[in-house]
Amino acid sequence: MGAQKKGATARVSEDPEELARHPLQAILLADSFTTKFRPITLERPKVLLPLVNIPMINYTLAWLESAGVEEVFVFCCAHSKQVIDYLESSEWSSQPNFSVTTIESHNSISAGDALRLIYERNVIHGDFVLISGDTVSNMSLTQALQEHKDRRKKDANAIMTMVVKQSKPSPITQQSRLGTDELFMAINPVTKQLLYYEDKAEYSKGFISLDKTLIADNPSVILHNDKQDCYIDICSQEVLSLFTDNFDYQHLRRHFVKGLLVDDIMGYKIFTHEIHSSYAARIDNFRSYDTISKDIIQRWTYPFVPDVLCGSSAIKVERQGTYRASERCTIGSNVTIEGSYIWNNVTIEDGCQLRNAIVCDGVILKSGAVLQPGVILSFKVVVGQQFVVPAYSKVSLLQQPTQQDSDEELEYADSTSGTGELRSDKLNGDIAPDLSETASELGTGGVGYIWTVFEGAYDEEWRHSVAPIPTDKLVKLMLDKDEDEELLTQDGNVISASRELKTDSDGNGSEDDDNEDSRDDYVSFEKEVEATFLRAVHENVKVDLAVLEVNALRLSYNMASVDCGGAIFYSMMKLAVESPHNSASELHRNAADIVTTWQKLLKSFLHDIDEEIEVILKFEEMCLESAKEFAALFPQILHLLYDKEILQEDAILRWADEKEGADESDKVFLKRSEKFIQWLREAEEEEDDEDE
Repeated sequence: MGAQKKGATARVSEDPEELARHPLQAILLADSFTTKFRPITLERPKVLLPLVNIPMINYTLAWLESAGVEEVFVFCCAHSKQVIDYLESSEWSSQPNFSVTTIESHNSISAGDALRLIYERNVIHGDFVLISGDTVSNMSLTQALQEHKDRRKKDANAIMTMVVKQSKPSPITQQSRLGTDELFMAINPVTKQLLYYEDKAEYSKGFISLDKTLIADNPSVILHNDKQDCYIDICSQEVLSLFTDNFDYQHLRRHFVKGLLVDDIMGYKIFTHEIHSSYAARIDNFRSYDTISKDIIQRWTYPFVPDVLCGSSAIKVERQGTYRASERCTIGSNVTIEGSYIWNNVTIEDGCQLRNAIVCDGVILKSGAVLQPGVILSFKVVVGQQFVVPAYSKVSLLQQPTQQDSDEELEYADSTSGTGELRSDKLNGDIAPDLSETASELGTGGVGYIWTVFEGAYDEEWRHSVAPIPTDKLVKLMLDKDEDEELLTQDGNVISASRELKTDSDGNGSEDDDNEDSRDDYVSFEKEVEATFLRAVHENVKVDLAVLEVNALRLSYNMASVDCGGAIFYSMMKLAVESPHNSASELHRNAADIVTTWQKLLKSFLHDIDEEIEVILKFEEMCLESAKEFAALFPQILHLLYDKEILQEDAILRWADEKEGADESDKVFLKRSEKFIQWLREAEEEEDDEDE
């Protein structure tokens, strides 16, 4: 049987002209085969969960259509009937030149099983895009497809191209902004061939082990920890046949990709395509749900944003990226909601408090109820009066399964049989319990079960939560990291901060290339700091926590404290410009409000006179380039920073003295600030006279 399957690959054409005649196809996996979104996904498939008010799968399908894909095969397993019913009643069932076909299975337990079934159906006739229905992107596929086809012409073993994007992990938590583990990839910088892939590194060892033949066979290798796997793959038909030939391949990355990388017999190769200005990310856990939701709201995913995808007036975008939609929720008085996701038909009575929570359809919070950070309330849960739901609790009308499946096992085993009815035999517990017995779990009038966090899983809860990582956890991680690095340094086994590995033959790079890389790193760093600052503003993050987050970025990008100060100041002034204002005085008021609120954050990274001077130089640069509206207000803002004790008198006067010898074109803002400078000098002289 195995030989027959291998022989079946002969039907794949190697003629590029013949390949070109096939419409571009895609396989969309509508089942994640994981348990990370429980208990919500016991009742509704992950791809139909709302992402900024639109089902996740709509983002994926809209992107595939825009990218030139003509035929999509949607593989359904968990809650398959819900997915099929939704697609059949949606606009996707009648799009011209874009067909969506569902393939249903009730006994597939992994992505590998899904691809084996699709291979047996014989529906894929050429290169195809492999993606899951929880992926959001706006990238163009044109270049990646062309690179893949060009490589195939030269090397038939080049069977897969993975899309990657730069994303430095936190050096404290060893996870990305999406909540995924730090990923190590070894890539040939010339050919872009993937040589090594590890997403479960053992940090206690302090080093990464690479096969010596990998170094010997490749004149240049770079080991990256600053790449994000976008989980968008361009595949040849051989990928499907390889899954059929190897029943051990279950997980796409952990088994298939790693398996090919260590297989030196067949000689198959995987390559990477890195995107830069485009967006691509997969919703893997609740933290990435939160991150990607905010990216969508801030329109990084344009044109795939709610007001465009809805195509109606149901969702409207207003100034400062505020979206307004009517979702039939009832919210009482004196209610506090911060950083939370409230779905449809939710009732929140008077005096409730919600912080960084997800509240599903039909939930009722009775008066005075409190949701601590990280709480997940599944469908139709009722929280009793004055009841406090503990942080990171998961609450459902369904009892918790007595056994937890691993992430590689499928969710459908705990959900539906395709009929939409829950299967009690798979949940190891009663599906429709007498809920009156559960009142004590959620207070007076409460309905639902609070799930227990299994031993050893608590860290995963706060790492993957929609809530920011608690300050005490970050502090502990930083202390543990310092201790580990001290021990590893003594052993001589510590990984360098850059985690780049190059052979001697790669040592001919020019100084210009290094400078260009440094500039690119600073631009990326500045963007990350800006995103961190905006998140702190919008979510009322405490200054101490914001300082920790910026420090984590500083370590990650190997930047100095002065770089942090410049990036924070840039973010503050940019926010002032982008906030509504109709005159220079209103712009000055914006800046004053922001500086007053966040002065402690900025001052945390300005330790001496030289660093304060750098802030003034940064402001000059902004007034000339990115924030020209501030040019006329330069002296006033300088005075503001002095009044708030962000800039010392000595820093301003030294800046002025250094400018005296500059070209006239470089004295524009010095001349505008002459009166303020003169006032400072006179005040200094008066102090000297008094001292004498």
